[in-house]
Amino acid sequence: MKLLSIEWLKIRRYRTFWILSALFLVFLPLWNYEIANGVVQMGGGGINILSQAYTFPEVWSNLGWWGSIFILFLAILIITLTCNEFTFKTNRQNVIDGWSRMDFFQSKVLLVLTFSLITTLFVFLLGVIFGLSKSGSATGMFNHLEALGYFFILSLNYLGAALFMALWIRKSGLTISLYLLYAMIIEYAAASIINHSTGTKIGNLLPLQASDELLPFPLMKMAQSMIGKTEGFSDYTYVIASLVWIAIYYFAARSMMLKRDL
Repeated sequence: MKLLSIEWLKIRRYRTFWILSALFLVFLPLWNYEIANGVVQMGGGGINILSQAYTFPEVWSNLGWWGSIFILFLAILIITLTCNEFTFKTNRQNVIDGWSRMDFFQSKVLLVLTFSLITTLFVFLLGVIFGLSKSGSATGMFNHLEALGYFFILSLNYLGAALFMALWIRKSGLTISLYLLYAMIIEYAAASIINHSTGTKIGNLLPLQASDELLPFPLMKMAQSMIGKTEGFSDYTYVIASLVWIAIYYFAARSMMLKRDL
């Protein structure tokens, strides 16, 4: 709590923190509100399939999938906050003031954990609101709640990867560019190439893709379940793979902090 309170003192007056947080907290519900109310239509006969994804229990996995896109705002925030420590030498000032290297590192890890918890709670609240609004009752509300756990793991994965890259590169502009390039293009392309060349789904176990597989696009998942077709590994396998990657980020970043100059 002491480390988190100090982190809060650092960021509470930082405009970028409030802007990027607002982008996540405002655009995630706004975007889903527009889709739930038919701005984007898919289906015929007066039935919008996209709106059906906001009833219980489909709402959990649906919001989790959209959350996996908007979580990039918070990943950029983690990168910015961490790289600023090196740019403005506040990390050295922390050590001069009595922190150890591990105190500095653990404060950033706790920040990632806190952001992941808050975003998961936020998605839960959105799910309750959308679900009750579209379902008309709480029937099925507590079914498939594991999707919230998957979203928490996904958040840890995305934000943990952002922290690792920030501690490794230490330049915010370069780190953000490489992170977005990897998250949005490189890894997807690499996974597709690996899957095609091996004839398996082993590419789905790449760092961020492993968590993405836990929360596929709801309509795709619905279509696969209707025709009895499943692809890739089990959710359990993707959970283990994601947790392994999160552990790798942690210990690799920890090793860097102990060995590299501040």
